[in-house]
Amino acid sequence: MGSSVAAHVGHTRKNPLTTAAVYASLLAACMLLGLPFFWMVVTSLKSPHELAGYPPSWWPESLRWGNYIDAWRSAPFGRMYVNSLITGLAATALQVGLALLMAYAFAFIRFPARRFWLLLVLATMMIPDEMKLVPNYLTLSRLDWINTYWALIVPPAAHAFPVFVFYQQFRMLPSALIDAAKADGAGHGRILWRVVLPMSRPVLVAVTLVSFLGRWNDFLWPLIVTDTATMRTLPVGLAYLKKQAEEGASPWHLMMAAALFIVIPIVILYSILQKQFVEGITKGAIKG
Repeated sequence: MGSSVAAHVGHTRKNPLTTAAVYASLLAACMLLGLPFFWMVVTSLKSPHELAGYPPSWWPESLRWGNYIDAWRSAPFGRMYVNSLITGLAATALQVGLALLMAYAFAFIRFPARRFWLLLVLATMMIPDEMKLVPNYLTLSRLDWINTYWALIVPPAAHAFPVFVFYQQFRMLPSALIDAAKADGAGHGRILWRVVLPMSRPVLVAVTLVSFLGRWNDFLWPLIVTDTATMRTLPVGLAYLKKQAEEGASPWHLMMAAALFIVIPIVILYSILQKQFVEGITKGAIKG
């Protein structure tokens, strides 16, 4: 009996060579994925003559921190930061709020043709965003919303993907808890706020982070519906610097410094919410 247990333990114990190979593969993958970020940071600290040299150097001769000041002044990035924060936070809050209400209704409220309306909402994910540009633009033009925050916030808030994710999460919740809350006299609002959301926190964080990332990096829609620098967002400003760099009017190291302005808030946000984000993505993958 003891020998069989020992044999089983020895069989399940990982081979040191296998463990080392796994860690080496993970380290190589991390280095490969982190190389573009490292190159962006290094390039942002170089001088213009270092960029023209060949082969390119992996470390600057001297750290030129003033590049970030020059990049900040090359475009109205202060105003663009404000625009990106306002539109990103507002559009994300509106998108997640609408998705929660719709997913709760589809999951827990009985109404005629519920499955038909759910499939109709999910079918909108098959429509390319490019096909929506002209109808949405014409609608906003009639509402006189062009070059306003409304144009940057309202249209992106309507998206079916968060509805699908929340609906899948809500379906996996124990129905006994929902029935018990109803028996205690709780309404739909209280059930959603006190029962459903606390049990769906990891998925809620993951969806919120992904939605905010989509709004933060959105380029095409803000470019179309805004026509002044005071309403532009960060990706549009970065594209402006890229055009200048291609024409030789602005060095590439300033563009890399400006790109770092956009990346740093996302890195900080992900670092804070990393645990909940990974847990939410894992739960979503398992339940899917």
